[in-house]
Amino acid sequence: MPTIFDRLTRFFNGEAPPAKPLPELDAAHALGALLVRVAKADRAYLFEELEQIDRILAHRNGLNAVAAAKLRAECERLETAVPETPEFVAKLREGVDYEERRKIAEAMWAVVIADGVREEHEVALVELIEDMLGVSSDHSLEARQAAESIG
Repeated sequence: MPTIFDRLTRFFNGEAPPAKPLPELDAAHALGALLVRVAKADRAYLFEELEQIDRILAHRNGLNAVAAAKLRAECERLETAVPETPEFVAKLREGVDYEERRKIAEAMWAVVIADGVREEHEVALVELIEDMLGVSSDHSLEARQAAESIG
């Protein structure tokens, strides 16, 4: 474990701290990274979207607010490091049944509407992911309507 002196020396020498290893891409992290990716689809990652992602992660994983924010931060790192959306989707599709995938669709729509603006890029990404998840168009519409009634 590096001492404070070691860290200060590296800092003043312009050295970057050692990279923290990425968390495992389990279903919880895959969902979180996917929600972050949806929120960033319009190139504006807003506070309302962060809050919504934290609420979803807390609810789905039985976490308190601090633990959910920590999980989201790990998911943000994953989302940045792993560029392929299909990898997230495949992990979720493998790990959850159809009813859970419908709930994932609802969670994505909740993030899209969290900032009050539906950007074309966000909508297109959610529809693509729903297709990759195997969520039917009828269930997609239901998920969108459910998210709108909550928001």
